[in-house]
Amino acid sequence: MAQPERGYVSPEAYLRMERNAESKNEYFNGDIFAMTGASFNHNLIAVNITSSLHGALQDSPCYALASDMKIQVDKAKHYVYPDVSIVCDTVEFSGERDDVVVNPIVLFEILSAATKDYDRGSKFMAYRNVISLRDYILVDQYSFHVEHFQKNDNGQWVLDEYKSQSDAFIIKSLGVKLSLQNIYDRVKFEDHERRGMDETK
Repeated sequence: MAQPERGYVSPEAYLRMERNAESKNEYFNGDIFAMTGASFNHNLIAVNITSSLHGALQDSPCYALASDMKIQVDKAKHYVYPDVSIVCDTVEFSGERDDVVVNPIVLFEILSAATKDYDRGSKFMAYRNVISLRDYILVDQYSFHVEHFQKNDNGQWVLDEYKSQSDAFIIKSLGVKLSLQNIYDRVKFEDHERRGMDETK
């Protein structure tokens, strides 16, 4: 996670600033964290996921949203920009705003060398407080590897992993099948030695 940009900022002030900001910033507990540019692979994977789900969901009540949509994790202290979000049925916004969603069903994060521990750890812990969330999906940008966390009927999060281009999995909350072949379409993996040079998003 990037270092905060300034001292304590209220969530109301953050949302006002973010509406007119030229770049995206996440918010946690009074601190604002600037989001840096993502790699080519990161962007290509995000487009692949969004376009695949957009097509699959066209005749459903669900929407595939790109990374410009903010998600409210905690109204008092936490706002983030997932790489891909899925919202179904009635889209619930924070207050009178139309740029902050509070009821995502599925969230995707594309892992970088700098953020993989954060995305698997404290960020996932925070996401688990989002009552509507049913699936959290982590996608490696350096190899065929998808980690699919699903919330079962007992409220427990269960992990399934996929590591082959021929693998596919079903997002039960959406009734949609997603293949690694589509996720990684035209993606060329960098050498392992270059991973540390990746973006900090």
